[in-house]
Amino acid sequence: MTQIAANKILISAPVHDCLPERLRTIGLEVVYQPAITYDELLESIEDIEGLVVTTRLKIDKKIIDAATRLKWIGRLGSGMELIDEDYAVSKGIKCLSTPEGNSNAVAEHVLGLLLNLMNNISKSFNEVKKGIWLRKENRGMELNGKTVGIIGYGNNGSAFARLMEPFKVTVLAYDKYKFGFAKGYIKEASVEQIQRYADVISLHVPLNSDTYHLANAQFFAACQQNPFFISACRGKVTDTAALIEALVNNRIAGAALDVLENEKLDTYNSDENQQFHVLSSHPNVILTPHIAGYSYEAYKKMAEVLLRKLNLV
Repeated sequence: MTQIAANKILISAPVHDCLPERLRTIGLEVVYQPAITYDELLESIEDIEGLVVTTRLKIDKKIIDAATRLKWIGRLGSGMELIDEDYAVSKGIKCLSTPEGNSNAVAEHVLGLLLNLMNNISKSFNEVKKGIWLRKENRGMELNGKTVGIIGYGNNGSAFARLMEPFKVTVLAYDKYKFGFAKGYIKEASVEQIQRYADVISLHVPLNSDTYHLANAQFFAACQQNPFFISACRGKVTDTAALIEALVNNRIAGAALDVLENEKLDTYNSDENQQFHVLSSHPNVILTPHIAGYSYEAYKKMAEVLLRKLNLV
């Protein structure tokens, strides 16, 4: 693999120290601005040759047109929805992502959310803090022997499937673009089969026009096993109103979300505030602040993967 030549690199988000240190060690100029705004990036992008991004900023046509010397965009993590990738490529800009770097972190977080839900861990802890000691009402359910549906079998979905092996489950996995991956306890399945048979449904898809509100009212209405629902991919893959309706009508046993449609809580309108109140107060819902792929180990691994893909190590 040939190194992608670029002498001036702008890092637009917090990254592990190993990334700027390595870039500087090999003689590259590094501009480290982890809090840079969109407007500031637009003003300073003209002489930048390599750009490192996460989920902070939208890299649209306006930014790309201003980046007359840009050779590559490196996305730490997975999901390229904030980058106009097709337009960048048309301008000769290489776009890289590093989903391998945090796939295990996502998988472990999803497993933790699932075990928490099935065993009423957060629910019972919140009760105990109030002096309420309920055993029968918090009887848990074992994962062992269940059917786990995974929608999206890329880096994150397949990593989660691997963690399922010791639990002796049947994994039903669907991916629009991948086939021939079935092995042992992992079976290829359609979305309809997952909706029909799965005790757990976990989403691991990117956000695009095909997956926007994939989990909508029709999706939840088709779920036949009252499954636990988990999403640690992108918030807009799930229709929040439809999810709440499914919870209220017992179409699903509970939900664990690491992502929300709008993660800027201080910008909520009245409808969004009401939805958030319902979710955050529901005993069978767990919310975490988009941290699934943000472990200490993943923080470093994503930087290392990007360096390898740039052939800079």
